[in-house]
Amino acid sequence: MTWVRHNRLLLALLLAGLILAGWINLPAWQQLGGSDAHVEALPVAPAFRSGQRVLMLSPHPDDETLCCAGVIQQARRAGAEVFIAWVTPGDGFEFDAVLTERVLRPGAAGMRELGNARAGEAVQAAAVLGVNAAHTFMLGYPDGGLSRLFTVNYARPFVSPRTGAQAVYVRGALTPGHPFTGQALEADLNTVLDRVRPDVVLAPAPQDFHADHHTLSYLAVRLLAARGQEDRLRFWVVHGGLEWPLPKGLHPHEPLTEPPRARTLPWQRVPLDAAQQTVKLRAVQTYHTQTQVLGRFMEAFVRSNELLSPSLSPTNPPRRAPD
Repeated sequence: MTWVRHNRLLLALLLAGLILAGWINLPAWQQLGGSDAHVEALPVAPAFRSGQRVLMLSPHPDDETLCCAGVIQQARRAGAEVFIAWVTPGDGFEFDAVLTERVLRPGAAGMRELGNARAGEAVQAAAVLGVNAAHTFMLGYPDGGLSRLFTVNYARPFVSPRTGAQAVYVRGALTPGHPFTGQALEADLNTVLDRVRPDVVLAPAPQDFHADHHTLSYLAVRLLAARGQEDRLRFWVVHGGLEWPLPKGLHPHEPLTEPPRARTLPWQRVPLDAAQQTVKLRAVQTYHTQTQVLGRFMEAFVRSNELLSPSLSPTNPPRRAPD
């Protein structure tokens, strides 16, 4: 029967997800990788200044913490104002929903509830980093759907296969009911840029493997270039290559090495002290829905440094990463 085949497929997907989670988090991976002396030779990123306005563009809740929790703390300590905009609520991870809801088939309603849960966790993580909720924006577009919004669904609403939604539904969103189109997302991002008037924009690099990440990167470059402000971009990477960063788990004395997919970017080092690492770990642990599956991967970003690239390398211009 159709429903039997469907349930078998869901069970197979769940098993595959659990195996993947175990593989990613396996302690044996700690034996791989290690420190890279080249990181210590990288130039230190310029310090933030009092009065600067810093905007973090985060594709999903947790990206802002994994890449830049230390950067955010240092900006605030210098007297800069920090703002965070999450483009999606992270409602596309079915294995996450399965483990969180303790059901085999979370369904569209369960995935939307996951989106609302992750949106709530994002505000809590921002508070841990010292960013007030009034300085945050949840845009609420579909996790895993950003590339579609800027191709076939630029003007025609996209229907999320995970949530069944075709418009912004998440609680606390900037523009509830906005259709899932590239036009609407572009308008929301321009609204954020107009309100924040950022001096620095932290955005994913075009080389980041995740489709939502590199799509947001292209969009950020285009919107800021239209304003003559592309020099305000600072790039970061979370999905930087197979198994990067290594070793998995919590290794605060190890450096964060350059991501293999983006080695040609002109990286700068942001050293973190022990107090900043402790706060970063607290922010990571705020994402309860994610750490159940990806805990060791997320902890692996709590290192002795973070990495920012001040611009694209002239020898490695933006290119489309494989989806």
